[in-house]
This record gives sequence, C-alpha cells and structure tokens, in this order.
Amino acid sequence: MTSLPPPRRRALLLAPLAAATACGTSATGSPAGESAKGGATAAPGDSGASGRGSRPVLRTQPGIATAQPAHVLLIAHDLAPTRPTAADVRRVLSGWWADRTARPAPGVTATVAAGPGLYRKLGLAAPPRLKDLPSFPHDRLEARRGGGDVLVQLRGPDAAACDRAAARLTARAAGVLAPRWRQSGFLPPHAAGETPRNLFGFKDGTENPADGELARWVWHDDGGTYLVYRRIRMAVDAFGALPVPRQERIVGRHRAGGAPLGGHREHDPVDLYAKSPQGRYGIPADAHVRLAHSRLDGGARMLRRGYSYDDGPDDRGLLFLAYLRDPALFVRVQERLAAGDAMNAFIEHRASAVGYVLPAPAPGESLGDRLR
Repeated sequence: MTSLPPPRRRALLLAPLAAATACGTSATGSPAGESAKGGATAAPGDSGASGRGSRPVLRTQPGIATAQPAHVLLIAHDLAPTRPTAADVRRVLSGWWADRTARPAPGVTATVAAGPGLYRKLGLAAPPRLKDLPSFPHDRLEARRGGGDVLVQLRGPDAAACDRAAARLTARAAGVLAPRWRQSGFLPPHAAGETPRNLFGFKDGTENPADGELARWVWHDDGGTYLVYRRIRMAVDAFGALPVPRQERIVGRHRAGGAPLGGHREHDPVDLYAKSPQGRYGIPADAHVRLAHSRLDGGARMLRRGYSYDDGPDDRGLLFLAYLRDPALFVRVQERLAAGDAMNAFIEHRASAVGYVLPAPAPGESLGDRLR
C-alpha cells in the first residue's frame, strides 16, 4: 500500500472554508433553520463575521435538515416548449407553495430547487455559485436521467404518497413546466436514530454535520442552499462477494458498527495519520473515507441525505443528495474520489444535477417571489 506524505499544515490552513456563523436548534427542537412546516426559525447565536449582532432568521424549505422518512421521489422539469416567462414560472412555484402549505400530500414534504438552465432561459441572474457541474473521470452520465430546470424532492412515509404528491404538482405546472425525469428511492430498514446503510451494507452519513453546524456549512443567511444530486449505480453483488476485511479497507470503516478503521465506535474521529508498527496507514491511501474526509477541505462539510434505489437486479445503487453552501466543495471531493477511490471499481455515476434551493418565503410572500 502506498504511504501518504505527512500532513501539510500550510495546505490545510489555506484550504477554502465556508464563512458563516454557528447555530443550535430552534425552540421546537427542530434543527436550526427548519421548522416543522418549513417556515422561519430563529437561529441562536450572533450574526456577522465579528460574532456580534442580532439573531439571524433563516427561512428554509422543509425536507432538508429533518429526519429522513422512508421514501423519496425526485422529479425534474424543464421549461415547456411554449416558452413560458419568468412570471409564469413564479406563478407555478407560488401555487406549489400555497397548496397545502408546501405539503402536497399528508406526511410529504416538497423541496424545490432551480437549476442553472432555468436562469439562463429566463434571462435571470443566477445565484453566484450555481453552475453546471464539470465532468469527472469515469462518469457515464445519461442525459435523460439528469439535469433539469426545476428539481423537486418529495419525501414521505410511503411511495404512494410521494406519487400522489408528484401528480398534483405536475398537473399544476402544465403548460409551464414539462416533466424531464423522475427517480424513486428508499431507506433500508433501520432503527430510529441509527445511521442508514447503503446497499453495500455500510452506514452512509456518519460524517454529517451536527444540527448546530448547519448554519455554518449548509444554509446561507437568507435560508437558501445548494443541492447536488448524483445517481450512483453500485455493483452490489460483486462488492458483496469480497471478504468483509477487504470491503472495510475499501470503505475505511468497519461494516458491523460503522467505526473508522482503528476506532471502536461509529462517531470516533477518523485518524488519517495513524500507522501500524510496520509503517502502513491504518486507513488505506485509496480508502473512500480518507479521500472524502473534510480535513482535506479545511473542515468544510456537506449534509448528505442519500437514499438507495432498486430498478432491477442490474441497476441498483445510491441516490446521492447533498445540501451545501457551495457546490465547489462537492467538485473538490469528487475530483479526489474519481482520481483514486478504491470504490471506483464497484460504482458508476450515471446521472447528475445541481440546483439552488430557494429560501422559504417571508410572511406576505410566496415561493415564486424568491426566483429573482
């Protein structure tokens, strides 16, 4: 196994950081910035880079920071061929929000993001960090399964409820937005409060930021954020045929409890520099955990809300959904993974999308008002 050089302090100090203030939880117990209905919540802690000032109010859409329900349905739309105007799109988005207060079916949350193409087609200035993702080595993207001018994430307790919600939203958008693709996903059974597992059998999401870190790494001051989506096909049978110790060295974690190699508990710190008496790193140089670790990005993190999908024995995998302040963080991480992740032998990125999750409207506004 190739040894890594010692940590370079200067590189870590100069790595890009997302600047924001830390916050805790709201008075309702929901994660800061997301109320039970997706409205505004006061984020404890001071605003401003100096740490002084009034408490910021984050107006965030639902379905991001709260616990994941069992099912997700992702739907993407493009502008209809009739060439609708910005006013037409604002009307649709406002109707979606007003319809059952952004809950188009019982127990279902709808989270709406605008893709970079929407701003180009409508002649609007896009948010500064909203750009099409670059291509990465080993990508095998299918255009019919990715992209989109408007992305909607529907999360709910069962697939049928998500389907009903999608039908309702699509009907309201007729003549303005045309369906582009849809993809359903699920969480394998797991205990409440436990990190879900992916189809490789490993816990997925252990390194997510805590609730009190979301304002630093996820939300912008107005409650907006960015969504990165990747449909990742997994060679489940081939990976499962490997001896468990080999699987663990590819991932960098123990399969049973999720602890990092060299650790004992799931949330033990990942020690990137621990070595064996023979001089080998405990976490291999090409382990997924090592290459994806936030320390390589100056501590910057993203909130992952992945789901599994199963579209037949030859098409199973992960719907990677990440919310973050700047998609450039995902690009840096994915460039490292594409260049050297041992897991690349067992996965393929088959679809991709990026969008700006609009802030929730303030009192007297509607969601369409946030498309500027």
